[in-house]
Amino acid sequence: MGKPFAPVLAFVAAAGLIAAVCGCAPLHAAPARDRTVTVESSGLPRQYLIHEPSAPGPGRRPAVLIFHGGGGTAEYMAASTGFDAVADTAGFVAVYPVGYDKSWNDGRGADTAAGANAVDDLAFVSAVIDRLVADTAVDPNRVYATGLSNGAMFTEYLGCRLSAKIAAIAPVAGPLPAADAAGCAPTHPMPVLEIHGTADPIVPYDGGVVRVTSGRHGPGTSPVLSVDATQQLWRTNDGCGPVTTADLPNTANDGTAVHTATASCPGDARVAGYSIDNGGHTWPGGPQYLPAALVGKVSRQFDATTVIWRFFSGR
Repeated sequence: MGKPFAPVLAFVAAAGLIAAVCGCAPLHAAPARDRTVTVESSGLPRQYLIHEPSAPGPGRRPAVLIFHGGGGTAEYMAASTGFDAVADTAGFVAVYPVGYDKSWNDGRGADTAAGANAVDDLAFVSAVIDRLVADTAVDPNRVYATGLSNGAMFTEYLGCRLSAKIAAIAPVAGPLPAADAAGCAPTHPMPVLEIHGTADPIVPYDGGVVRVTSGRHGPGTSPVLSVDATQQLWRTNDGCGPVTTADLPNTANDGTAVHTATASCPGDARVAGYSIDNGGHTWPGGPQYLPAALVGKVSRQFDATTVIWRFFSGR
């Protein structure tokens, strides 16, 4: 892990680009089968975007919840990750929840705007899942969660605290907040796929405070675990066996390299990690939304969205 990138913090503080660092983009026109749904949660009107597959199969369908980063938007996650296209091919429902003040209460307190306002995001996600099951023919046993940055940390929190409704998680650039570790008690072996760059200048691979937050608009005060410690926590919780390591073939010649570590666990669960040498605070295979000098490199060695769906679907 390299040293913190001082230019990142200086640039963000000077230009007020918290949202850009964590992933915002203009809203694009949505196909007719896409819509925005409002649910009431804890007395607040909350929203999520939904994309139903163009050729859904028979019976109830899986759903993937995709959480934006702090300062980001649901629209950006839909536009930049490519989940809609994968949903059309695989037949799952892609869901993009909208955070409170563009943030999620992931257990880090005032480091996020939602945490500072004690927003009950667990109740919100539970309500979203209930609505999907009732209105959109979603299979309650195949609801999965992924996200980026603050959205990834919230995904970890969901795996710990809402496991009765979440079948598997895949956080990208967001280890487990340290404050959540003691209370992490999933009700079933939780399949986990963790993706993180070793040169992430925003959320440190080796753990510590997040260097740009939506709540404090600068460095946070509530640390996250290291990626290795997060993986070990999930392996311990799931009762996993030995870890198998491998390297992905270098197909992109982009200055990054990917190392994988996978452990098999009871209940056909797996805990897997993709560590990206020289990878930044980015979505592998996604856009380089800010210069690499600010957020680090996007790895082109694999497409995170495709890998995540394969993990969720057990392939």
